[in-house]
This record gives sequence, C-alpha cells and structure tokens, in this order.
Amino acid sequence: MRLANIWNLGIKELRGLLRDPMLLVLIVYAFTLSIHTAAKAMPESLNKASIAIVDEDRSALSARIAGAFYPPYFMPPEIISAAEMDARMDAGLDTFALDIPPDFQRDLLAGKQPQIQLNVDATRMTQAFTGMGYIRQIVTAEVNEYLGRHRTETDLAVGLVLRSRFNPQLDQMWFGAISNVIIAITMLGIVLTGAALIREREHGTVEHLLVMPVSAAEIMISKLWSMGAVVLLASAFSIVVVVEGLLAVPIPGSLGLFLLGTVLQLFAVSAMGIWLATLPGQCRNSGCCW
Repeated sequence: MRLANIWNLGIKELRGLLRDPMLLVLIVYAFTLSIHTAAKAMPESLNKASIAIVDEDRSALSARIAGAFYPPYFMPPEIISAAEMDARMDAGLDTFALDIPPDFQRDLLAGKQPQIQLNVDATRMTQAFTGMGYIRQIVTAEVNEYLGRHRTETDLAVGLVLRSRFNPQLDQMWFGAISNVIIAITMLGIVLTGAALIREREHGTVEHLLVMPVSAAEIMISKLWSMGAVVLLASAFSIVVVVEGLLAVPIPGSLGLFLLGTVLQLFAVSAMGIWLATLPGQCRNSGCCW
C-alpha cells in the first residue's frame, strides 16, 4: 500500500465532488441552513397554543378552569358555543377545544365523576401531543384545589437545588444545534462516500481503477479520507460559524476533542456508505439485503 496512490486518488475524488453541484448544495445546506432552522424550531414545549372553551356549566369552577390558561403556553382562551367548535377547528383557528358539560361543578361536589371533552387538532403534531398533557395537568390541579378549598403546596423533606453546568436555562435550542450537527455528520458521511463509489460506476471509471496499479484497499481508503475530510471541515465550520456565531450557543469544551470524535464517527459511517454502495443495484432497490 502506497501513500502516494491514496493521496492522488483522494485528490481525484475531491475534484469529482467539485463537479457535482447537487452534492455541494447538499453539503452547504446540511451544515448551515438545516442546522439553523432545526435549532430555531427545536423548542418542543408548548408555546402560545390556541385554545377555545365551551363553557356549558357557567359555574365558578368552569370560570376558574378557563382562567388557568394563559401565555406563554396558551393564548388567552376564546369562549365559544358548542355549535362553533367544529367549524373553528376545521378552519384551523383552534388547536384545542375544551368542552365543559352542564352541571359539571354540581356533579363534582356530589361525588360523581363528570367528564370534560377535549378536542385536539392532531395535524399540529408537536403542540397536540404536548398540549394534551399540559391541559390534563391544569384541569386536574384546578379541580383538586377547588375541592380542597385551598391551593396545595408540596413540602419536601429535603431542599433540592439544581444547577446545570452547561445550558443553565435548559434552552432546547442549544441541545438541538449540537444534535443536528451530529446528525448532519452521520448523514453526509454515509452519502458522500457512497456517492463517490456510485459515481465511478455511472461514469464507467471503476473498471479503469481496477486495472490500474493500485489495490482495492488504496481505492477505498482514498474515498474514505477525501469525503471524510470534506465532512470534517464542514462540521468545524458549522460549529464555529453557525452554532457559535449565528445561534450564539457557547461551546466551552474542546473543539479539537469534538473533531477527534468526529473522525472516529466518520470512519464508521463512511465504511457503511462504501458497503451500501457496493451492494447490487437490484438488492439496494428491493431492500432484500436488509
């Protein structure tokens, strides 16, 4: 195995990548706009969800429940009639519609178990699934406090003080930015190395490589280091410019150690990309090898 062959074949792969505008656009998008957009959209906690309330009870308890929904989790609730509920949800005006039935307070005080209907617009998936839990907790807390005639406070035997060493505010955008960089590294590590080998087949140059005085190991290693170097440089750019610069996420750890871990990750996923590219075309399309 000669290092000169590995170097020259790797340079050939980099030149081939420069002639492929679609892959270049994919690389730029994956390490810039994709990370920025995904990190900004990362907070999955409920935020200003629209809610309407059908108050058929008109009691002190129903008014108390309606008053428990306020920003930042919910928009101020709209008090509507039962006839308006379906039309408003179909029009996308409300994500949640809470229907408090008649005699709800009286039945509750009588020891019965009345039911409240919650209608959810499941097309807004993140808010729908998260919001159901919030609404259940809010309604349960208000009902229990009303029945107990006071607001309950939980007294802990031990005072627990939490201190987050990284991300003290637990801002999910910080975690999301780093997670999406790692996702981009994994995805591009597989795609680029697989595309490098597939490109040889499409251009008919793989036969030329096989008859040249180079070994199969030299061909594979050249594709691994060249495409891995592209992803490594792109990930370093993304960490410094996009994550630290545009998103203002502090990186107190060692960038060099992160890149060292990236090299190990790239070795694993790039080898997987080479293996996938060497599968027969019929097998890749049908998925029979999985």
